[in-house]
Amino acid sequence: MPRRTGLPALKLKVLVVDDNRDAADTLGALLMLCGADVRICYDGVVAVRAAADFEPDVGLFDVNMPQVDGCELARRARAAAGHRPLLLIAITGVSDPNAVRRTAGAGFNMHLTKPADPAALVATLADFDWWLRGRVKAEG
Repeated sequence: MPRRTGLPALKLKVLVVDDNRDAADTLGALLMLCGADVRICYDGVVAVRAAADFEPDVGLFDVNMPQVDGCELARRARAAAGHRPLLLIAITGVSDPNAVRRTAGAGFNMHLTKPADPAALVATLADFDWWLRGRVKAEG
C-alpha cells in the first residue's frame, strides 16, 4: 500500500491487539498508511502466538481483554523477545494511577488512554523507528 504524503515512513513491525475489531482495524490501517508491517489480532490467545512468530518491534495492546489480557500478553511478548528491542504500549480506557502502575509492572513502556491521539502515537513510533534503525546500523 503506498504511503500518504505527510506521514512518517515507518519501517517497524507492529502487532496491534484489541478485542474491539473496529479499534484494532483503524489503528492498523493508520500504521499501514505509514508503511509499517502490521499484524492485527482480536484476542490475547492468538496474539501470544503472533508475538512469537511475527517478532514485532512494537506491540500496541488493549489491556482489558478476556482470557489473556494485555498485561499477561506484554509479559509473554517480553519473554519471547529476549534481548531484542521491543516497545510495548498499553492502549486502554483506564487511566487511574493503579492502572498505570499495573501496565508498567507488566513491562509496558507507555500507557495511553483511549482514544489515543493518532498524531502523537505515530510521532512516538517514528522516534522509536529512528532509534531502532540507528541501533541496528551501529551494531551491523
